[in-house]
Amino acid sequence: MTTLDIDHLRSWIGREEVAEDIVTADLVRKFKATLDLPGGPPQAGEVAPRLIHFSLAQPAVPTAALGPDGHPQRGGFLPPVPLPRRMWAGGSVTFHGDLRVGDSVRRVSRIADVVAKEGRTGLLCFVTVDHSIEVDGLSLLQERQDIVYRGLDGGAAKAAPAEPGRHRRRVDASPPLLLRYSALTFNGHRIHYDRRYVTEVEGYPGLVVHGPLQATLLLHFAAELRGTPPARFDFRSLSPLFDDDPVFLHAKESGDGLTLWTARENGPVATTAEAGWT
Repeated sequence: MTTLDIDHLRSWIGREEVAEDIVTADLVRKFKATLDLPGGPPQAGEVAPRLIHFSLAQPAVPTAALGPDGHPQRGGFLPPVPLPRRMWAGGSVTFHGDLRVGDSVRRVSRIADVVAKEGRTGLLCFVTVDHSIEVDGLSLLQERQDIVYRGLDGGAAKAAPAEPGRHRRRVDASPPLLLRYSALTFNGHRIHYDRRYVTEVEGYPGLVVHGPLQATLLLHFAAELRGTPPARFDFRSLSPLFDDDPVFLHAKESGDGLTLWTARENGPVATTAEAGWT
């Protein structure tokens, strides 16, 4: 049974990492193509799609330094949590402005918290990372990223089917979409593209649809429904979706904003989100 030296892991709190990147026209072109977003060839100074920052300033460690799951080996900026499964559990983004084609971006990341909990599926460890995306010294967006680590045994408890939203759209979560998104975000996690690994080692029934991909699809669905992108966007992963699932985006009005969620046909909520414009 795995145990955690939580005091050692919490010593990572306060660590910072700074990385830089450029919002290139080529990245924007490929991002739009991957998500089937409208628009012609990107031009210098054009507003870039929201949540494209998930593709910017990502760790680029040598292939030999990747762990067996395709992630960078434990340690370094993130604490070395000794649990095998690592997932993006959710996050919160506040937009103060837009990234534009040609912007030089500086991402400042800080470990905000490390917490161990006992869940239904066993021991869990949550790592919270705060990010600030800056251009010319101004923070254009602030993000809280929640990462969860857990063991291989156990799975999500059976949940009731998601209710249909007032607005609904089907999305084909095909292997090419998952592979393209992994490439855009320089994400080597094998659960998204290596069917043999994901089924034989991690025990999932198919390729796992990225949480940030689901969040990005929901944000752009919200922007389409309202005619303008939200100023605030929170999301949380509740259960996995797989490439063989017919995936649906759902939305309903909630006060001045929208509540959104993904689900497979007759399946539970996978990712839930709140979008706000004030």
